[in-house]
Amino acid sequence: MEFQEQKLEQFKGQPRLPEFAVPKHYDLTIKLDLSACTFSGRVLIDVSVIGPTKFLVLSALELLIHQVSFTNALNQKYVPCDFVVDGDDEILVLVFEEVLDVGIGVLEIEFSGVLNGQLRGLYRCSYMDKGEKKNMVATQFEAMDARRCLPCWDEPALKATFKIALENVPSELTALSNMPISEEKFYGHLKTVHFEKSILMSTYLVAIVVGLFDYVEDLTKDGIKVRAYCPVGKSEKGKFALNIAVETLDFYKMYFSMPYPLPKLDMVAVPEFSGGAMENYGLITYREAALLQDPLHSAMANIQRLTIVVAHEVAHHWFGNLVTMEWWTHIWLNEGFATWVSYLATDRLFPEWKIWNQFLFEITDGLRMDALEQSHPIEVEIEQAGSVLEYFDDISYRKGSSVIQMLENYLGNDIFQKSLGSYMKKYAYKNAKTEDLWSVLSETSKVEVNKIMNTWTKQKGYPVISVKLNGSTIEFEQTQFLSSSVDYGAQWIVPLTLSLSSYNKQKRFLLEAKLGKMDIEDDFCDPEKVGENWWIKVNVYQSGFYRVKYDNNLAAQLQKAIASNCLSAADEFGILDDMYALCEACLTPFSSLLNLMDTYKKDLEYIVLSRLINVCYNASKISGDAIPELAYDLKQFFINLLLSHAKKLGWDVIPGESQLNGLTREEVLMALASFDHPQTKEEAIKRFQAYLDDPNTSLLPVDTRKAAYVALMRNTSSLERSGLKCLQKLYREVDAIQEKTRILRCIGSCPDPVIVAKILDFLLTDEVPPQDAIYVLAGISLEGRAIAWTWFKENWDIIMKKWETGMLLTHFIRDIITPLCSHEMANEVEEFFASRTLPSIALNLKQSVELVRIKARWIEQIKQEQELLGELIKGLAYK
Repeated sequence: MEFQEQKLEQFKGQPRLPEFAVPKHYDLTIKLDLSACTFSGRVLIDVSVIGPTKFLVLSALELLIHQVSFTNALNQKYVPCDFVVDGDDEILVLVFEEVLDVGIGVLEIEFSGVLNGQLRGLYRCSYMDKGEKKNMVATQFEAMDARRCLPCWDEPALKATFKIALENVPSELTALSNMPISEEKFYGHLKTVHFEKSILMSTYLVAIVVGLFDYVEDLTKDGIKVRAYCPVGKSEKGKFALNIAVETLDFYKMYFSMPYPLPKLDMVAVPEFSGGAMENYGLITYREAALLQDPLHSAMANIQRLTIVVAHEVAHHWFGNLVTMEWWTHIWLNEGFATWVSYLATDRLFPEWKIWNQFLFEITDGLRMDALEQSHPIEVEIEQAGSVLEYFDDISYRKGSSVIQMLENYLGNDIFQKSLGSYMKKYAYKNAKTEDLWSVLSETSKVEVNKIMNTWTKQKGYPVISVKLNGSTIEFEQTQFLSSSVDYGAQWIVPLTLSLSSYNKQKRFLLEAKLGKMDIEDDFCDPEKVGENWWIKVNVYQSGFYRVKYDNNLAAQLQKAIASNCLSAADEFGILDDMYALCEACLTPFSSLLNLMDTYKKDLEYIVLSRLINVCYNASKISGDAIPELAYDLKQFFINLLLSHAKKLGWDVIPGESQLNGLTREEVLMALASFDHPQTKEEAIKRFQAYLDDPNTSLLPVDTRKAAYVALMRNTSSLERSGLKCLQKLYREVDAIQEKTRILRCIGSCPDPVIVAKILDFLLTDEVPPQDAIYVLAGISLEGRAIAWTWFKENWDIIMKKWETGMLLTHFIRDIITPLCSHEMANEVEEFFASRTLPSIALNLKQSVELVRIKARWIEQIKQEQELLGELIKGLAYK
């Protein structure tokens, strides 16, 4: 044992595998046992030994290794004198007595493992077949879980080809992998399925699914066969996603000037799946709700989300699969670009959706996360395998896509698209780093892109730009924006955009230092001559990843411009979003935020109204703790802001109305129900009863059901539980996955902590699939936050056993801790986790505690305004 430990020590604690050898090809055979939930395997790996070595080090986790041998090009066979499997570092170390010489050889390994229930690696899940529950298998290898299925070099840069065979597959089941089937051999009720050899790809993109499915198919213009595999009897629900995939494959080929490299693309709805979807090469896996579109149960929000998710996953076949990040440090190249280009594709398919306006939600989420001291740079060093999944977050996806949009806006569409085509051509089937992309963009645009963008990707955070008008000169000052209001002195090169009283008068300014000035005398009329109808808006259409703080005079003029409908929806959104963030950071009084919100009591486009509702929610929550005696009046003010929109939209779908009406109706009615507006709740419950009596009634359109479910739960208490019983009964009886998830999102909105605790217990039962816990957690009422934290502590061991350390665990951390709002509770959380730290939740935990402390500080700030707020809020609520 001591000898083993000495040999192992040199390889421990390393984020990456040693470069003794690299794989070129895997010939993999997996033998399944769906009854015992186990598998065995044999892999022949063509290996290039780079330097003479007595060691080969691969990735492996939770596998039993049975036999190993290495055969060199001269057909000399070497059997390791020893091998060590290290679970902490997730490696398999093979030790040879003789030196392996430089050259090609074949490494053969026989192994076995368990089909785990943790939704990662090669895992088991279940499906219903004529009322009987049966086992199936699926894979989820990203980020570092291919090693749970086979010993391999499990790093994105170590690309290889794969030839896969599956044995012991029940003959009635469909077997899928990255490539088309080359041969099927039947042995009674079992079969062996062989797949064609793949193109070069990273291990995290390898995929296997074996289950019972129906499918629909179509062809792209180039003859690529595209299929959507759905639960039996539900193939029609895959048609919408199928159409999106076909259209986006054609679009991306044109946009990137690079064809899709595989002969087929399969998309499959997996019954149990931890993420939303996964872009495995040629075999995209989805949770069912992300792939299936149901005319009776898919709200407009579901349809838009499905479109963007499919477009995102298909985009990865260029950004991620064809050109792959060199290491997880550059994961944003995958996720940021796939997010950005999915909006580009969606806008091409459905221009009437105005989807680029909704991209502002991505920017806002990125700004919120990146305003934390516990944020991280877009390019982040990954030191530990267990922490990788934490960085699949709002920084990689949302900040990443936002800075891409900012750069595209700065360079121009044509240059940007041309550069991406050149980048694809140069790095196809290879790996790239962030600087490789900057280099291609710089070459095409003749702009020092790396100089600008390094300030955005290599350091965390972003600036707030303070803007003053001094005569005919606009003065800019940048400081780092943090919700904790601390400034660390960081600086960025910021591409500023300005509108001067008109969108026909726009200016650009590259702010390269802390301070900057711009003379506008020639472009902007003297305010004294034009009277009150002038305004200056910085960050036009919110295309930049920064916040803006105006001096009092400029802010007042913008408020008038909002009231006079002079600004675009994107700019109305941005002004409100910046004001809320500045207020939360205690840089602007709460009273200023409320006065600005009152300006939005007018006709609003969907994105502006949606952001207003979100600000109403957050302001209502914080006021309940800061000024509880004014909370009711403040809620009345928020109801008044929304009522005119509810009356205009009504409860019933208007034939031929804009799809944005459906999105707006859902959010407005749900907000009024959440704010306990009596008439809304009464109408919602009446219509819900009609729906129970007749599921085909037109009285409860799909876009109004969330409001009905919330109203029902807001009227539920420990003394009156009929609402909960009704909703749980509906959940059990309804077949549509969209309706089930909709119910789960709303069921936790009850104001009675006793009921909330019952609902959380419901999460632990087999009735709620493990991956669907996230819906309930995100919808816990403000009144239920304390009991949720108590429940979480009491059930920690059960939660750990059921969800382990995967991606889903972070939702428990984020959704249960962040609603807390005092320093005392933050201390309690830190104390609880002092002996329970895990690499997979460490960053999320720090961020969640920071958010609690930010709210605690904000509460103290609002309390200092209490005297002024009393009169203001009553005036706003009852005027």
